Amino acid sequence: MGNIRIPENVLDILIIGGGPAGFTAGLYASRAGLRTLLIEGGTTMSQISYSELVENYPGFPEGIGGFDLVDRFRKQAEKFGTKTTTADVTSLGRKELSVIPAWEVAAGGVNYQALAVIIATGTSWRKLGVPGEDTFVGRGISYCATCDAPFFRDKTIAVVGGGDTAVQEAIYLTNFAKKVTIIHRRDRLRATAILRDRVLANPRIDFAWNAVVEEIKGDDAVTSVVVRDVQAPAQRRELPVDGVFMLIGLDPNTDFLRGTVDVDKGGYILTDASMKTSAKGIFACGDCRNTTLRQVVTACGDGATAAVSAQHYVEDLKGDSY
Repeated sequence: MGNIRIPENVLDILIIGGGPAGFTAGLYASRAGLRTLLIEGGTTMSQISYSELVENYPGFPEGIGGFDLVDRFRKQAEKFGTKTTTADVTSLGRKELSVIPAWEVAAGGVNYQALAVIIATGTSWRKLGVPGEDTFVGRGISYCATCDAPFFRDKTIAVVGGGDTAVQEAIYLTNFAKKVTIIHRRDRLRATAILRDRVLANPRIDFAWNAVVEEIKGDDAVTSVVVRDVQAPAQRRELPVDGVFMLIGLDPNTDFLRGTVDVDKGGYILTDASMKTSAKGIFACGDCRNTTLRQVVTACGDGATAAVSAQHYVEDLKGDSY
């Protein structure tokens, strides 16, 4: 095919998302000598940035703050040449150049063109939207038991939700907390039978049936949660707790991709093991893709894989693959 001259304004790789997956992809792409731009969300932030202490990322036995960890990822990617900007991406579409196929990304009023795009937009916690929720994030309110359970050793906590995730996390939390109360709006759990049996048999787990959270109270940290009886709306009670785990689900930040790449019914991007999506030249990594585990360490692995796959794709397009 021979080498193809690419217009100077066209990037080799454009990465959408600035969490662990995105910055790892940037690190690998830049080290491979590819012109790489990473667009961080203007109104969203990597979930791990909200974690006060990350204790399960290898190489940091004393732990590290989530914000500081992401900042280290950023600095390392930039050291090897990754350019960064901040804006919310509004669209992604095919752009046929005269010499080569490319993609065009609109963000912050600017249109960027790239041979390959890596999606690393992550997810957003599904929130209840009740008073006190935003106030106490990181100060008693958590959305990830795997991340934060050790901070609630010998504490009393509430879990909001009744599906598989909520039940699994509630069981996991009993390894640390002295008491866990599951708050569920119905009189039975949605979780699968085996999980229901396990949680109902756990002596450390109590239930607030037919209840919804109306408010979360506290001073410097969470001290209680106010619940309302859905069958008797006038009835409210206040449960003393040291923490509240909101486990009503996650929403992938993929709305701008609908119709461009295949997603599952939850909106998570479908990829193969090489992080390739259904669209040629688009790769996905981290929490926004359909995966079994959403942790910093797995997001980094995804990011490295996506970058190498994108590298091979770009080199094939240019006709200079090894």
